Amino acid sequence: MTAFILVAGAHTGGWVWRQVAAGLRDSGARAYEVTLTGMDGGGGAAGPGVDLETHIEELVRLIDRVEGQVVVVGHCYGIHPVRGAADRRPERISRIVNVDVGIPEDGDPALKLLPAQTDRERVLSLAQENNAGMLPAPAVEEWQRWGSVAGLPGEALARLTEQAVPQPLPTLTQPLRLSGAVAELPTTGVLCTANGSSIAVIETMVGLGDPAFQALADPGVTFFELDTGHWPMLSAPRELVDVLLRAAAGKGHRVAAVREQPTHLRPFLMDVKERPRERTGRVDLHLPDADGPRPAVVFVHGGPVPAGACPTPRDWPAFAGYAQYVANLGAVGVTVDHRLHELTAYGRAADDIAEATEFVRADPRVDGDRVALWFLSAGGLLAADWLAAPPSWLRCVAASYPILAPLPGWGLADSRFRPAAAVRGAGRLPIVLTRVGLERPEIAVTVEEFVSAAADCGAALEVIDLPLGHHGFETADPTDASRDAVRRAVRSVLGHLGAGTD
Repeated sequence: MTAFILVAGAHTGGWVWRQVAAGLRDSGARAYEVTLTGMDGGGGAAGPGVDLETHIEELVRLIDRVEGQVVVVGHCYGIHPVRGAADRRPERISRIVNVDVGIPEDGDPALKLLPAQTDRERVLSLAQENNAGMLPAPAVEEWQRWGSVAGLPGEALARLTEQAVPQPLPTLTQPLRLSGAVAELPTTGVLCTANGSSIAVIETMVGLGDPAFQALADPGVTFFELDTGHWPMLSAPRELVDVLLRAAAGKGHRVAAVREQPTHLRPFLMDVKERPRERTGRVDLHLPDADGPRPAVVFVHGGPVPAGACPTPRDWPAFAGYAQYVANLGAVGVTVDHRLHELTAYGRAADDIAEATEFVRADPRVDGDRVALWFLSAGGLLAADWLAAPPSWLRCVAASYPILAPLPGWGLADSRFRPAAAVRGAGRLPIVLTRVGLERPEIAVTVEEFVSAAADCGAALEVIDLPLGHHGFETADPTDASRDAVRRAVRSVLGHLGAGTD
C-alpha cells in the first residue's frame, strides 16, 4: 500500500490537502497531510528557532514512522523540506512529486520561489530587521503574487485567505543543504498550465542544451499537466488524486534527451543569400549592398536563455536568417544577445536592447531616423517600453508569436513589461503581429488581450495569421504558408521603413 506524505506551501498547512488525502485513501492508499511546525495558526507565533531545518527534521521523523515505501509530495515551499528529508532517507522514498514548483538544489533558499524580485527584496529586508520574525499572510488580492489563482472557486480563495498563517522568515532564507542522494530518486513534476508551466516549456528548456536542464530528460523523471492554476489541491483535487496515483506507479510523460538537432537550431525556412556580418560586443550587423545610410531592423529574441547556451541566440538560424533576409532586401539586419537569462532579468534585457539600438542608430551606415524593432516569443514583453512612448525614429514595431502580457507565476504582474497595456500609448505607430494558430493556450490569451486592447484604442495594428503555425514556426514549420507569412511580415515592416522589398 503506497503512503503519500503531502506537504503544503507557504502560509498553509495540511488542511489544503484534505480533499486530495480523502481521495487517495478512497483509492486504497495511505495519506498523511502535514502541517509543519509554526504553520497551524497558533496565534501567529512559530516560536524561536523554527527554520527550514526544523521542517526537514520533522518530515524525517514522519518518514521513519511510516511503514513501507513513501511518495513525498511538495507544493511550493513544501518542496524544500521534502527534498531535504528525502536526501536523508533516500532508501525509504519511492518517488518525489513536485506540484507546480521547480527542483531546488543544494544551497538554494526557498526565497528563490518568490516570482517577483520586489517580493524577494521585501523578505530579505524583513529578515535583516528580524530574521526570527514572520512574513505576514497574503491578503485575498495578494495570492496572485505567489501563483495563478485560476480555477479557484471564490469560496476556496476566501478559505485560503482566512486560514493562512504567517510564515517564519528563516524557513524562506535558510539555504537547503543536500548531500546529493536525492538526485538519484525518481521524480515527477505536476505542471499547472494556467500558471505558465507546461511540458512544452520543459522540452524547450532541455532543447536549449544547457547542462543544468539535462536531468529533466532522465528516464526516472516524468511529468503531468493540469489545466488549472497554482493550487490544484483546491481547484482540481480529483484530477490531482489521479495524477498522484499514476505518478506513484511510474507513469507520466518523459522528455526525450536531445539526440537530434533541436527545433531552434534547424535551418531557417527561407533560402537567403549570405550577406557580410559584423560583430561588435553583443550586436551583429548584417549589411546590405547599398550606398548611403539604410534603415535598420533590430531583432529581439525571447527567453529566458541560459547564460551557458551555445550557440547564443544571434547565431540561431531563425534570427540570423531574418537579419540576412532583410539585408538582402536593402535594410541593415541587426541581431542582439541580450541578457534575459532568468525571469528577473527583464530590466537588464531592456537596457541591453536600448543600448544596442542606440549603437545601431549611431552607425554611419544606418539611417538613425528609420528603425524598426522586431520582438519574438518572450521577447515580446520588451516591446512595452517602445509602445508606451515611441520615439520619432521608431517607424514600426513587429512581433512574431509573442508573449504580450506576463504569464502567471512570472512575478511580473506589476512590472512595466505589459505590452497589452502599453499599446494604448502607441498612437499611430505601425504594429505588425504574426499570430500562429497552434500557439500554447497560455500565450494565445496574451495575444488576444493585446489585439483587443489595440482595437479599443485604435492602434495601427496589422495581424498576419498563420493558422497551422507553431511557436517558432520559422524552423519548426518549413511550409509554403510559413514562408508566405514571413514574406508578408518583412514586406510590411520594410514598407513602413521606406525600404525596397523586391
